[in-house]
Amino acid sequence: MTLWNGVLPFYPQPRHAAGISVPLLIVILVFLALAASFLLILPGIRGHSRWFWLVRVLLSLFIGAEIVAVHFSAEWSVGRVSTNTSYKAFSAARVRAHVGLHVGLEGVNVTLTGNPVQQLNETINYNEQFIWRIGENYAGAYTEALQKGLPDPVLYLAEKFTPSSPCGVYSQYRLAGHYASATLWVAFCFWLLSNVLLSMPVPHYGGLALLITGAFTLFSVFAFASISSVPLCQLRLGSSELTTHYGAAFWITLATGILCLLLGVAVLSLHYTRTSALHTFLDGSVKGLESQAKGSSPLILNNPLHKQFWGSDLTISTNL
Repeated sequence: MTLWNGVLPFYPQPRHAAGISVPLLIVILVFLALAASFLLILPGIRGHSRWFWLVRVLLSLFIGAEIVAVHFSAEWSVGRVSTNTSYKAFSAARVRAHVGLHVGLEGVNVTLTGNPVQQLNETINYNEQFIWRIGENYAGAYTEALQKGLPDPVLYLAEKFTPSSPCGVYSQYRLAGHYASATLWVAFCFWLLSNVLLSMPVPHYGGLALLITGAFTLFSVFAFASISSVPLCQLRLGSSELTTHYGAAFWITLATGILCLLLGVAVLSLHYTRTSALHTFLDGSVKGLESQAKGSSPLILNNPLHKQFWGSDLTISTNL
């Protein structure tokens, strides 16, 4: 077997599947660090307000982390099948493997895991990503995969999403991912705004910001769900057919949008019906609310020299 530009074709060297997405891992670590920092200072908060702040902060961090993390997840639409399929081009060798298709907002991940992993004197464990976001060339990435000599199942699934494929799903999936990503970033901006407004004496505006956050989050779900009207080509791998369904990222985003709507409605309802209960939850202190509503009591200083100088009536008149 000869070298092709210094690279051995068909990956004869041991292969290792890619781990978790690096941007996704960074997002998770950042929000976990924020949550851990808050938990460290939580014992310093006295009384029942500690539990109010615990629920409020952790719930807000979960919403923000979910909105950002799903951008980098490939679990919006997934499919997986176990099959006996061909492994390499121009070869009659077949392998038993698990094949997975993971569609995200930015591209497609194709996984191929042998069952067992060691077959044909090779390690069959692939996780290949093909990106279609703005600035990336999906067709170019597919061409590079052909030149590398990736296994047949990986190339077969990746080819279905190319712009020149007879399936014609590339533009639909690409546009759906772009619109879903854009609306999620708008939702993230309103999530930041809601946190600021809920910390100010205008909680009803914070409730409105939460409603808008939930609305844009649901818009992203509907944008991605629009591809369901586009029939995906039949994906046959060996003797088995691969079918796709909505993945974890899709359902978590849908749940987060509904949660934001419910929180927004709850804040606005409490604002117009039970303002004191709303301020109690946001401030975590009934006493602070009562002092704010009734006004501060006057400060009286008892000076022992008061009677000495002001014991008798004093009249001051001024003639102009």
